[in-house]
Amino acid sequence: MPSLKKLIGRVDRLLDRIEPLLPEPSRPTDHDALAYRWRRAAGGGALRPVHHPHVVALDDLLCLDHQKAEVVRNTRQFVGGRPANNVLLWGARGTGKSTLIKAVFNAFTAEGLRLVEVDKHDLVDLPEIVDQLRDRPERFVLYCDDLSFEADDPSYKALKAVLEGSIVAPPDNVLVYATSNRRHLLPEFYRENLEARVVDGEIHQGEAVEEKISLSERFGLWLSFYPFTQDDYLRISDHWLGRLGASDTADPAVRAAALQWALARGSRSGRVAHQFALDWAGRAIR
Repeated sequence: MPSLKKLIGRVDRLLDRIEPLLPEPSRPTDHDALAYRWRRAAGGGALRPVHHPHVVALDDLLCLDHQKAEVVRNTRQFVGGRPANNVLLWGARGTGKSTLIKAVFNAFTAEGLRLVEVDKHDLVDLPEIVDQLRDRPERFVLYCDDLSFEADDPSYKALKAVLEGSIVAPPDNVLVYATSNRRHLLPEFYRENLEARVVDGEIHQGEAVEEKISLSERFGLWLSFYPFTQDDYLRISDHWLGRLGASDTADPAVRAAALQWALARGSRSGRVAHQFALDWAGRAIR
């Protein structure tokens, strides 16, 4: 009996060590949610509902008329059951790429649009995510923010397969909307340009460059975002100052402070304009 008790004690201690490594019990997906995050766990992943999604209005996005119109048009086609493209928003930091996707999502939730945020390191799970969404009546945008890959990163192949490169047909109710600071999503090196050659007067890129371009080309809609001019920056600052009930840059002191704020951060982006407005309005409240 003492030996049996000792054995039971050892088994109990072993179970205590093993239990944290076991997969979590599967929970049914909350299909009433409007937004989700894909979360990996031992034994698989799951769609976790986001109960308080970031609410952004399209009217809060200024100086992006062309980009806004294109994403809205594409999304309207998608939620209407018409053909639509995967979207890549690329360009300067802080210029509204991610905010535009959130704003478009908020604008179309009443029409059945749902958002699924997928982190870069979880992209290898894209086939599994798509399989879970394929037969749902809602329309899903897979949102991949700040997307970029290293040259030997295997997860970009999973993204390529989901976009177009797999034997499995892409579902009609799922699109990928991604943002990146890189046009081709992968690092580009000077030595790769040396592989280019001229054939009958035409430039043909080397294999390394062609491989990198092949990923971004799977996005049917490319939209570029450029740094804002000083006038654009001040206009966006005025918009947020007005929303916060503070004086705008018609006041020389506010204008000077706004420009100094941008200079200190080395950027005249929409993000910086919003941060300035928050700081200035907060200081004004007594």
